[in-house]
Amino acid sequence: MTAYDDHQGPAPAGGAEEPATEHGMTRRQLLRHAGWFGGAVVLTVAGGEVISHVAGTRDAAAAAAGAAGSPNGALRFVQVSDSHIGFQGPANTDVVGSFTEAVHQVNGLGFRPDFVMHSGDLTHLSTAGQFDQVRQMLAGLRTDRVFTVPGEHDSIGDAGRAYRQAFGKGTLGDGWYSFDTHGVHFVALVNTLRLEKLGHLGTEQIDFVRKDLSGLPSDTPVVVFSHIPLFAMYPKWGWSTDDALKVIALLRRFSSVTCLNGHVHQLFTKTEGNITFHSATTTAYPLPKPGRAPAPTPQVVPARQLKDALGIRTVGYRRGDQQLAIKDERLA
Repeated sequence: MTAYDDHQGPAPAGGAEEPATEHGMTRRQLLRHAGWFGGAVVLTVAGGEVISHVAGTRDAAAAAAGAAGSPNGALRFVQVSDSHIGFQGPANTDVVGSFTEAVHQVNGLGFRPDFVMHSGDLTHLSTAGQFDQVRQMLAGLRTDRVFTVPGEHDSIGDAGRAYRQAFGKGTLGDGWYSFDTHGVHFVALVNTLRLEKLGHLGTEQIDFVRKDLSGLPSDTPVVVFSHIPLFAMYPKWGWSTDDALKVIALLRRFSSVTCLNGHVHQLFTKTEGNITFHSATTTAYPLPKPGRAPAPTPQVVPARQLKDALGIRTVGYRRGDQQLAIKDERLA
């Protein structure tokens, strides 16, 4: 179990600053952040400051208990991502089986999540049959609501029309929307429709975010879901959103902002002031760490290690205490 933060540790010899990589982080930061096997980290948000603790420590246990231990006023939800139903390859010969196991794990958490969010790439080839299959599987979740955002694999060939037909009821534009629950404001964004320019929001969606946030008090906790990261994790591989800074600027006035994404198939956390970004792991197959391979292609690992690279995320929040508890759990 590992906690990730933005502290760089000791400075390089001579006091010189380490040069930043192309995604805006030093190599030391990248190595500390880019843990891709399952782990758990608890984040306590207070006064706009995010403090991380290794899961299992006394402080982490207290934060998790505070956020998830009381049914009165507590918000508990689950994030799953990148199920890639329809994928066929040696990296995972049974993505249906691993996603089924993820559903069973959610149902066995010991509490009923207020909702489950799937953060994209529900399918691998965006066929009608694949959308129908994943919809039936999501229906097996013991939760009141299921929310989704599309991945680029859900937008192949038709700019996401088949996805919106299956999952876009009640959404706006190309599938974006927002909702409120337990004192938290949630915004679900679509940044996967420009396949030739992966990671793009567009003017219409940014205008939606501006209007959506305009009436909220600055002390409202905000959680943003997208498939592709809203920070420049590794632009060379399409692991960034080219116009995300326009949305980030709108989020700066809020004391607590959490951005949750999928796409990169590995755990990764980055904090910038009041905004913390969390990339989720996958239920399908691992991808390489940034820059460790020519391209982000599915990685074959020994069968006994596959489930270590797959998992789900649970999040707890209790109104009033302003505590956010995030725990990533392996399928193993």
